[in-house]
Amino acid sequence: MQILDATAAHAAGITAVYNHVVQHTTAIWNDDTVDVRNRADWIAARQQADFPVLVAVDEAGAVLGYASYGPWRPHDGYRHTVEHSVHVREGLRGRGVGTMLLQAVIDRARAQGRHVMIAGVDAGNEASLRMHERLGFERTGVLREVGTKFGRWLDLAFLQLVL
Repeated sequence: MQILDATAAHAAGITAVYNHVVQHTTAIWNDDTVDVRNRADWIAARQQADFPVLVAVDEAGAVLGYASYGPWRPHDGYRHTVEHSVHVREGLRGRGVGTMLLQAVIDRARAQGRHVMIAGVDAGNEASLRMHERLGFERTGVLREVGTKFGRWLDLAFLQLVL
């Protein structure tokens, strides 16, 4: 496995991961899937704003997962804080792909001089919460019933890592 900066050539693989997560999990609180053009535009916009989009690929170049970070809140005072996302292809979760991607975005944020990285995680996703804690994130709070998906209310756990 290799971690690379994403290009438009990775958009189809990222789209497949994203859409599966949207359709089958509560890791992304969107209801609608996207097309390859949407993800290609997203990659370009992130990179234009100096935020990385990283992909984990296998020896054949297939996307195993992706990670990125961007602004946490739009106000100037938060400019040194970022919020990240990490998503792994179905069937590969729990095998270290997410950990490698998360470590890579942490390293990139440190290299850019970012100060804090925020994680917003479905409070019921214990595997993700444990992964974050293994990499030094601390749980800071839970917002109860702030989201909904699949006909139920969801709690949002916040974690942070001072970089």
